[in-house]
Amino acid sequence: MADDSSSSTPWLAFLIGGLIVAVAVIAFVVYSGGGMSKPQMPSSVEVDVNLPKAPPIPDAPQLPNAPIPTPK
Repeated sequence: MADDSSSSTPWLAFLIGGLIVAVAVIAFVVYSGGGMSKPQMPSSVEVDVNLPKAPPIPDAPQLPNAPIPTPK
């Protein structure tokens, strides 16, 4: 008499069949365009940036006059 108490073949077949069905559904959705339309992008975009005027740059300090070397 055969011992069939530890057979897992029906569960393995059910799992593989489920995976095949899932892959088939995903392939159909991808092939048919995803079932969703792409959003329409605007043809032009206007950008209006109002920046404040930069403050004036202060005058740089003046370097002292270099001493003139005396001839020898």
